[in-house]
Amino acid sequence: MATLPQLTLSFNRQIKLSNDGGDLSSDTGEFLFREFDEKLEFSKTLVNHLNLKDERRYHVHSNENLLRQKIYQIIAGYDKDDAADYLTNDPVFTQILGTDTLASQPSLSRFFKRFDHEAMDGLNQANQEILDKVHQFRKALALILDLDSTHSDAYGKQEESAYNAHYGTVGFHPLVAFDGVTGDFLKAKLRPGNVYTSNGVVDFIQPLIEHYNETFPETSLFLRGDSGFAVPGLYTLCERESVFYVIRLKSNTQLQQLAKEYHPATEPLDISKTECYFEETIYQAKSWDQPRKVIIQSVRPAGELFFTHSFFVTNLEAFTPQDIVRSYQKRGTMENFIKEAKNGFGLDQMNSHSFQVNEAKMMLSLLAYNLTNWLRTLCFPDHQKKMQIETIRTRIIKVASKCIKSGRSLYFKLASSFVYQRFFWDVLSRIQKLQIE
Repeated sequence: MATLPQLTLSFNRQIKLSNDGGDLSSDTGEFLFREFDEKLEFSKTLVNHLNLKDERRYHVHSNENLLRQKIYQIIAGYDKDDAADYLTNDPVFTQILGTDTLASQPSLSRFFKRFDHEAMDGLNQANQEILDKVHQFRKALALILDLDSTHSDAYGKQEESAYNAHYGTVGFHPLVAFDGVTGDFLKAKLRPGNVYTSNGVVDFIQPLIEHYNETFPETSLFLRGDSGFAVPGLYTLCERESVFYVIRLKSNTQLQQLAKEYHPATEPLDISKTECYFEETIYQAKSWDQPRKVIIQSVRPAGELFFTHSFFVTNLEAFTPQDIVRSYQKRGTMENFIKEAKNGFGLDQMNSHSFQVNEAKMMLSLLAYNLTNWLRTLCFPDHQKKMQIETIRTRIIKVASKCIKSGRSLYFKLASSFVYQRFFWDVLSRIQKLQIE
């Protein structure tokens, strides 16, 4: 670890700076996550499902501790492996892991190379098991399956990276699913960069739908997706599994003709006002096995002559066309979930030459995101449940403290000038009162 020499500041020669303060940490708020982890049995569940082909004859750091270390580093904002070299003796991280020192960057890099498809399946099962526990605790009666794809840039000759014409750059094209109500990260799959949006979507979402229908039959499932997911196989799956859906359709000549019959380009009654209409019709594309309900949204902005038409296929019955479109438009919150997963947890940090390693890193980012999301939705005050990770780090993770050893106890003395201490202690109290079975 690099050591900064003592430096004197020019504006005040009496002030000296150095980084040899002793048992200090700037990430005391990680203890809140570790306390919540224990309540949720998060790490315990991951360990139960972690199955790596480890051929090491001797090791200092177990796979379980390496997994936990990486997840907690991501939560604290240290998504790069080499951050471990500076955190080696951090008193908070060592106590969270229960070790004398943290694993180094080379140890973390070798850890990821031990993942294979079986190990990935195990972590997905662990994530689903905790999702089920939280879903049961929330007593949720509905689950919104928001589907989307995103892009992860790649640099160099990385396995399976390719040029994506839609994004205009080289990288990967992951498929993701979130709960549109809670923001929980349900599932992710890393794909080559040049596959189409809907590629493999039925195989991706079918196990999730079947699981919730079997495990929580009282929960209503509702699926939303943009026009990239407008494939007959997805409609058929939802109809067979009793899942409500609203999926946007790509425009075509036949749909445009239908829309113009409802709202032709006549002279507007009031040119200063925007007109918006919602219609319902029955339509069958050539690739469909049956006619389906389609909602048409026709909008003519103020000062314009022609309408712009949008189309949505759905199996919702007891709702007005306007309500159906409005429910689809709420899907926009998913963009915020993806943005936070990327910017806050490094979901798109595909910096390995190995496709399998990149997929493993994406999975750990997903788990770090979920642990944070469960903490804020279950233990934060109501007006702070939508707080983003950067704000969470600023207010309750990046807290300075000094470790003092006394007998059998360790005292972490938080900075007396800590501005958000009331919020910090409130969250800790809520965690300790939480009862999750």
